[in-house]
Amino acid sequence: MPLALLALAVGAFGIGTTEFVMMGLLPDVADDLHISIPAAGHLVSAYALGVVIGAPLLAAATARMSRRKVLIALMGLFVVGNALSAFAPDYHWLLAARFLSGLPHGAFFGVGAVVATNLVAPERKARSVSLMFLGLTVANVAGVPVATLMGQHLGWRATFLGVSAIGVAAIASLALLIPRDHGHAPTGGLRGEVAALRSLPVWLALGTTVAGFGALFSAYSYITPMLTESAGYADGSVTLLLALFGVGATAGNLVGGRLADHSLRGTLFGGLASLVAVLALFPVFMTTQWSAAVAVTLLGVAAFITGSPLQLMVMEKASAAPSLASSANQAAFNLANAGGAWIGGLALAAGFGATSPAVAGAALAVLGLAVAGAAYAVDRRRAGVVAGATAGSSGRLVAAHVPPRAERVDH
Repeated sequence: MPLALLALAVGAFGIGTTEFVMMGLLPDVADDLHISIPAAGHLVSAYALGVVIGAPLLAAATARMSRRKVLIALMGLFVVGNALSAFAPDYHWLLAARFLSGLPHGAFFGVGAVVATNLVAPERKARSVSLMFLGLTVANVAGVPVATLMGQHLGWRATFLGVSAIGVAAIASLALLIPRDHGHAPTGGLRGEVAALRSLPVWLALGTTVAGFGALFSAYSYITPMLTESAGYADGSVTLLLALFGVGATAGNLVGGRLADHSLRGTLFGGLASLVAVLALFPVFMTTQWSAAVAVTLLGVAAFITGSPLQLMVMEKASAAPSLASSANQAAFNLANAGGAWIGGLALAAGFGATSPAVAGAALAVLGLAVAGAAYAVDRRRAGVVAGATAGSSGRLVAAHVPPRAERVDH
């Protein structure tokens, strides 16, 4: 695997750290800015909104630019957003800075995934995407806990300065390691990129992402009350358990990338089926502490097995112009984050118990399997139509060149 993938992973590490660290810093930010915890929670939503809006817009706006230059520019915007967060004088400025920080997120992963697959042989495409995503999953194991501790001991502003420094390191890595001959712009331009989103298979792949990762976030958004109220863990133990989730996510991401290079569709179906099983068994897992720890790890494995296959599937369905569709998949991921948390919250509000968000997530994972099955059926039908048309054309071509029987006898 080329070293250029390391540069993409460094950028992904910084993005993953800034995305999730705010959840651990909410009390510190609320105290410092004299706002309520719910108001501080809007800072998480502002980042997610930036991702959803920025992913398609920035990918479309940069469609004719060199992908190498786009990646560097996106990481530059990331550094600016986090630096502004560190120096925000009040809540509203911080809200705007978090929105700005989220804008390059989806486009970076979308364009980065296209660059990653162009750097390797066809049989290693999924593995290359998983190595870029490795930065995101490692951020949950190391980046977020370290950044949270930094914020608690040095102040939350120091955290965002540290993340900005990671962004600067990513810019240097991208400039040094991304080959210039792999950074050319796509020939289709903006029109070709937009046309890619008109494809039904692309939308079915995006729908699978929303449902599959919505299942994850339905449970993960409420993992703390599950661990404390059902499994009996102390509040101080939750951080270590979330690190186990990051370990599982890292393993699942690497395994999923390797398996998807052998069977893209089989890996996707297997990952979603595993996610259904893990989430459906959460009420049982959460009855003891040791099984709860196993469940959190398995949740990370099952969810992130599907990450690389879904990203690669969207890119293949929009092969003529993959950057916008690939970035749109990151927007779909963040819609899944918001939608899954909302559905899990509905289950809790209905009084179904602390583990009910996981059961709701299992239902969403079943929906994801159904959408993936519909996508498979559409692909089979289209392949059959193409095969039939090809056979018909071949038959007419043969008939045109074979003379009638009488004419063959005369000659």
